[in-house]
Amino acid sequence: MTSLPTQVHVGPPPTEEEPAPAPARAPRGWWQQHGALAGIAFVLPMFALFVLFRFLPFLGGFGLAFANVDLGGEITFAGMANFQYMIHDQLFWKALTVTLLYSVIVVPLVIVVSIGLALLVRRGTRSMRIFRSVFFLPVITSLVLAGVVFIWIFGDGGPVPSLMSVFGLDTGSWLTNSALALPAVAIVAAWSRFGFDMLVVLARLNEIPRELEEAALVDGASAWQRFRHLTLPQLRSVVFFLAVIETITSFQVFDAIYIMTSGGPVNSTYTLGFMLYDQAFKFFNFGYSSAVSIVLFVIVLAFTLIQRFAFGRDDNG
Repeated sequence: MTSLPTQVHVGPPPTEEEPAPAPARAPRGWWQQHGALAGIAFVLPMFALFVLFRFLPFLGGFGLAFANVDLGGEITFAGMANFQYMIHDQLFWKALTVTLLYSVIVVPLVIVVSIGLALLVRRGTRSMRIFRSVFFLPVITSLVLAGVVFIWIFGDGGPVPSLMSVFGLDTGSWLTNSALALPAVAIVAAWSRFGFDMLVVLARLNEIPRELEEAALVDGASAWQRFRHLTLPQLRSVVFFLAVIETITSFQVFDAIYIMTSGGPVNSTYTLGFMLYDQAFKFFNFGYSSAVSIVLFVIVLAFTLIQRFAFGRDDNG
């Protein structure tokens, strides 16, 4: 039995295929070769402005909190004297109480109104777009001009006291009533800020898939149930953001109070922001004013951390 002949390879030995040459890259420009430097160059002007007008004044104010400044501009080291005086200053505690009460009124009011209006104008119809613009107008309106108008609205013979008298409540001018002056200022502040918050909430609402609401509607969920169990949990991060922003703004309130009440009557609207102005530019106690500003910063930071733990971490956090 003979074996089959094996095939014999004739010719040059086989060679491995050479890889195809990589395509030539286009020459990179300077902005690509030095991308990080270009980014820094763009950020540097704003960073310089931040350092010049934000960070350095903060450091200067922090230093003045431990010093006294006379009218001649001479600075003398005072140590903790300004803070010790603050502990026994009844006006400081009154201003702190008024500021806390003002924030308790304004922050929930602004957030609730902004969420309600965002739900109202969520539809993309033409009429709703018009209402969005109308609701945003207070944001771009001068609060000084608005304050003058609201002095008439809440003053003697104004629409609000006249409306209250119809129901048998003779309140007179709200701005001269120590019990009603702070709510009046809080209403004006909420009126001036709910438009911005409404747009923030509206942007988040537009990201919620419509299919979820349609499925809940098919399952027979009521409007309140859809809002409570579907919409509101999706707004957790937005509500936290607005709570922080509105708390900071409320603790720093000054312009509305300066225009409408000047801290009165009987210091019922005398906030920490107005106290800073009084101590620095009326009594020229720059050191004490700086000490109050440091305490105000610590209080705002503490409230921000409390709100962060209260709302918890969101899904992205």
